[in-house]
Amino acid sequence: MRRYFIYIPLFLSSLTGCREAVIPEETRDEPPAIFPDYAGVTVPSTIAPLNFRAEAEYSRIDALIEGSRTGKVHVRGGRQAAVDIPQGRWKQLLEDNVGGELNVTVSLKQSGRWIQYRPFTVHVSAYPIDYGLVYRLIPPAYEVYGKMGIYERELSGFKQAPLIENTLMPGNCVNCHSFRQGSPERMSLHIRGPYSSTLLTSGGEANLYDTKTDQTIANCVYPYWHPSGKYIAYSINETRQVFHERRDKRIEVVDARSDIAVYDTEANELLSSAQLTRQDAFETFPAFSPDGLTLYFCSAAARTIPAEYSDVRYDLCSIAFDPASGAFGSAVDTLVRAAAVGKSVSFPRPSYDGRYLMYTLSDYGNFSIWHKESDLWLLDLQTNEARELSEVNSDDVDSYHSWSSNSRWFVFSSRRTDGLYTRPYIASIDEAGNVTKPFMLPQRDPDFYDASLYSFNIPEFVTGEVKLDAGGIENKARTGERIQMRYRDK
Repeated sequence: MRRYFIYIPLFLSSLTGCREAVIPEETRDEPPAIFPDYAGVTVPSTIAPLNFRAEAEYSRIDALIEGSRTGKVHVRGGRQAAVDIPQGRWKQLLEDNVGGELNVTVSLKQSGRWIQYRPFTVHVSAYPIDYGLVYRLIPPAYEVYGKMGIYERELSGFKQAPLIENTLMPGNCVNCHSFRQGSPERMSLHIRGPYSSTLLTSGGEANLYDTKTDQTIANCVYPYWHPSGKYIAYSINETRQVFHERRDKRIEVVDARSDIAVYDTEANELLSSAQLTRQDAFETFPAFSPDGLTLYFCSAAARTIPAEYSDVRYDLCSIAFDPASGAFGSAVDTLVRAAAVGKSVSFPRPSYDGRYLMYTLSDYGNFSIWHKESDLWLLDLQTNEARELSEVNSDDVDSYHSWSSNSRWFVFSSRRTDGLYTRPYIASIDEAGNVTKPFMLPQRDPDFYDASLYSFNIPEFVTGEVKLDAGGIENKARTGERIQMRYRDK
């Protein structure tokens, strides 16, 4: 019998309501060990309840959550139960303490005695956050497409809804979703497999495109929207899988060839230039600047694949772009010379206010999700100074990331919990570049992450609910209804 991967908690015994305060028989000057670790994090005022469990044996648990300005919530649960915070009271508590903090006191009844731990703090940011996240849920499979899909999760609660699942088109992979600065109205999605195509939505209309032309080496893959919505930058990748013999490494996804093109949605034309289709270079992961005048991308010296895959290292580059004509500049600038120090850049993502550019740095290649050493870095576009984001990085994979529409939050995928599955983490950043401790996307039951056998890939913020006619898309995919993209000669 196939396991359905949307996790539904089977048992949660937390009790809520007014309770007398616990009279501790012992106090400890240390915070409780909890999962997820929410101690000291900063959250938006519209985030779902931060339900957690204590990482200890206990017969009872008691949590008192008090606002620094006003209000409190008292939760008590039974043996090994999670702290299950009522959503309505949590929402009010956050609203009443915007710009302040919540103090959380946890007591555990262990061996018949109540033990109270040192309180921890949760800061409530004045910065708003977007409506939700869109991500792919995928099992750890390498050669076949198991059940997967693109899902939307609201951040103020626990509702998760499928946008499109590959059960509609068995044998296919749905991936590489992208939105125009978080707008649910403009989306690009790649479908790989028997019904290969690229899905584009605009103004409620969804169409499937054939993106391979006689002049391009492969289909369009990794997308990034121009702020105007008129253009979409795509990498065009001929990818291969390489498997490791070492136990601590599993798989590489490498490019045998790759170029970059920009799709003009109004003229139905792919545009490119000699600087973005060099035979002696791999170009990938394009991203437009917020003003639409610059195209960032990653570029590496071409190598023989797979023999030299571990020698492929990407720099962060940029080229001018003219939205009026669709023309590119004649010169390529190198912003981060990572290859010179034996490192490789992937996933450049500029903040929408134009101040910063975040990227992933790993030892080689561009598929950093499989690289334990992958870390997030931040480039200040005003000073051209880059620094490691030590505030959010861990000892395991920290990779794909995206910005909220107001540039005050970012989400990234990390394998810090078990080294196997990527989970979404959210952190805030202010105008001066100060970054807060990240928090794991809350779930109704904290045991969700232990029970789920699926990774969260490519988390993207959206400003509203995405409306997608999955049945109509399935019909177009199965009947072969495609719009052929054209290529404009250089």
